[in-house]
Amino acid sequence: MVSFLTSDELKGRETATESELIAAQFIKSKFIESGIKPYFETYMDPFESKQYKGVNVVGFIEGNDPKLKHEMVLLGAHYDHLGFGKIVNNDSIANGANDNAAGTSAVLALAEYLAIEKMNRRSIIIALFSAEEMGLLGSRHLAEKLKEKHLNLYTMLNFEMIGVPFKDRDYEAFVTGYDLTNMAQIMNNYIGSNYIGRSEVAIKYNLFKQSDNYAFYQVFNVPCQTISSCDLSNYSYYNHIDDEADKLDYEHMTKLINKMIPAIEHICNSATKEIKMTHE
Repeated sequence: MVSFLTSDELKGRETATESELIAAQFIKSKFIESGIKPYFETYMDPFESKQYKGVNVVGFIEGNDPKLKHEMVLLGAHYDHLGFGKIVNNDSIANGANDNAAGTSAVLALAEYLAIEKMNRRSIIIALFSAEEMGLLGSRHLAEKLKEKHLNLYTMLNFEMIGVPFKDRDYEAFVTGYDLTNMAQIMNNYIGSNYIGRSEVAIKYNLFKQSDNYAFYQVFNVPCQTISSCDLSNYSYYNHIDDEADKLDYEHMTKLINKMIPAIEHICNSATKEIKMTHE
C-alpha cells in the first residue's frame, strides 16, 4: 500500500488534484476488498472549504452488540500530502511516505483485520482524510457533519507518521495530548507493556493540535488523539522531497500495527468507556 501511495504516478497526493482522487479510489477499493461498507450512501465524502474541494473516504464496521453498537470508535489518518516541493537531486515530487502513507496503510490494515474478525461490540468508523496539509479541513468537515447527526463518539484514534522507530526511548510510540486523557495508560494495559509513552518533543511542538485528531477533539470534546512514532526528532525528511518509501522501517510498522490490534479490540469491546478525559 505504501509503495502505491508514494509512487510518482500519484504526484504527491495534493488536495483537490486528480492524483489525490486516484489515491481516494485506491482506498475505496481496499474497503470493498475487505467487505467494509460505506458509512454514508457512498464511500466518498466530498467537501469544499477555503476554496479547496477535497474528498474523505469513510467506511463503517457495524458493532454486534445491540446497545454498544450505537457508540462509535473512529480510526483515521490523512492520505493527502503536499504535491510538489523544492527540487532535490532532480526530484520535485513530495511523495509523503512517513507523512502519511504510513498512517494510511496502518489504518487500512487494521480495518481489514477488524472487518474479517467482526468481533467489535461497538461500531467502527474508518476515515481517511483529505486536506490535512491545508489545515485539517477534511477532518473538520467530517467531525462537524457527524456532530450534526448526533453521533455518539467514544474515542478517535488517529495514525500519523508511524514509519520510523525511536532509538533512545523506553517506549515505542506516543499519543499526542498525553496528559489530557488516560488513553496511553489504558492502551498499555490492553497491550500488556509500556508500549505507548509521553513525548516531551510532541508536547513542546504541540503536535496534539497539528493533526486530524484535533478537529474531532474540538467538535466532540472526547478523547481524540494521534498515535505516532515520529515526533520530528527521529526523522530528517518531514515535509521533504526525500520522504520516500525506502526510508521507512516496515518491520517496525508491522510490529506497531500488531500491537494496536488488542488495544483497539478492547476499546471496541469494553463494557464501559474506560478511556476518559483527565483535563477539560
